[in-house]
Amino acid sequence: MKPVRNPWLSAVSCKLSAALAASVVFFLAAAPPQKQAADLLILNARLVTMDEKFSVHDPGGLAVRGGKILAVGSSGAIEKSFAAATRFDARGSIVLPGLVNTHTHAAMNLLRGLADDLPLEKWLTEHIFPAEAKNVSPEFVYDGTLEACLEMIEGGTTTFADMYYFESEAARAVDRAGLRGVLGETFIDFPVPDHKDLPATLAYMKTYVARWKGHPRIVPAAAPHSPYTCSKETLLAARDFALQEGIPLLIHVAETKKELEDARKNWQQSPFLHLASIGFFEAPSGGKRVPIVAAHAVWADAKDRELARQFGVALSHNPESNMKLASGIADVTAWQKEGLVWGLGTDGVAGSNNDLNMFEAMDFAGKLAKVSRDDPTVLPARVLVDAATRGGARALGLFEKIGSLELGKRADFIAVDVRNAHVVPFEGSGGAGASSDQIYSTLVYSAKASDVTDVWVDGKRLLAARRPTTLDENAIRDAAVKWRARVQNSLEAAGKPGEKK
Repeated sequence: MKPVRNPWLSAVSCKLSAALAASVVFFLAAAPPQKQAADLLILNARLVTMDEKFSVHDPGGLAVRGGKILAVGSSGAIEKSFAAATRFDARGSIVLPGLVNTHTHAAMNLLRGLADDLPLEKWLTEHIFPAEAKNVSPEFVYDGTLEACLEMIEGGTTTFADMYYFESEAARAVDRAGLRGVLGETFIDFPVPDHKDLPATLAYMKTYVARWKGHPRIVPAAAPHSPYTCSKETLLAARDFALQEGIPLLIHVAETKKELEDARKNWQQSPFLHLASIGFFEAPSGGKRVPIVAAHAVWADAKDRELARQFGVALSHNPESNMKLASGIADVTAWQKEGLVWGLGTDGVAGSNNDLNMFEAMDFAGKLAKVSRDDPTVLPARVLVDAATRGGARALGLFEKIGSLELGKRADFIAVDVRNAHVVPFEGSGGAGASSDQIYSTLVYSAKASDVTDVWVDGKRLLAARRPTTLDENAIRDAAVKWRARVQNSLEAAGKPGEKK
């Protein structure tokens, strides 16, 4: 006997099935997409990427995972696509790549202000070299570099190039602080605290490089002091070692008028031409070049600049040091026009500058160029921010890793508070987006190092709401005060320069 089909029930069943199917489709369509996992999200920032297009996202965001930048874009898109346990609301701040200081002597923070208002040669020979001879030790370098790292973290510098002694101890300090550094051990033709001659220098270099080469944040470098303190033998030994190990070369070149005059007297050519004539800039035939950073280059003329361009030598502009020591005004406008690779530096703080403030370096670099050229349009603010980020990264051979906020690069960035009396009124402070030009000018001409609130390197937060997370401020400052007393006592015991004991 066949079952009797109820037409009404069949119709209801069909409608229910259709409704169920439709609800399933609706549910699937309405289900939110799976968010990607990240370690950190930066949201609601005025995000200055410093990429090739100088893209600015306002409000912008970043996603970070494993110390790398996972995504860059609008804040809404980042929040929609990524999930992270740690979120940072950057509302009211400019977020940009960490600043890159291309020339320091970090441990000399312990000699801050030791001798001021003197020409370079007298400052070095009568004050700095004697103080260093009596006090510089592994402990001095470690403590001094820690103090420098603290200052740089609080001022938004995430990467720096250094030239000093006992650089393995400087590397220990940088590693502890969490910063990124290209750290050059000094080659020089007279006895210094950590080596007495060239063979001892090379022996130190072998041990130093073996320990730190390959570190994710520390790059060992060879740092012949200058053409006037290093013989041809020393210069080429430093070059050969750097080429052999594939590490950068850092050197002072053409810093003062006296250096230029002495070079012309001794070698009948400029310091740059002298270095080129002995093959300092050259790599072996078919060999790979290494980054070379020439600090200062105040007295580099058109021929010198062409050599720098030809050999890929990067230049480090140190405007405050050049002014304070009356070394001269580097023609950075020409560097920029001619397409040279250049970055900004502060120099050491023992008297040639007295701080490691990269915001001041940007500000002074721009204004010095304008007044020296009698042209207010040269080196606009965006170029100066570029020099402090991308330019510095390129100079140090690190642009594949840092210098801009782009997919795949290391997560080195800073947050700068722009809700301060010396910044407002700032377009966008009421919620509307600010123009990119105003953002760059604010960073260069209004913002201060003290406006930096937060700092990350490799996605690790080194400064949180203006408080360092990796370093003990009080302990570092106490150590610096003790060292300064020791330095002063050692100089008093030895007598003033030129005084017979």
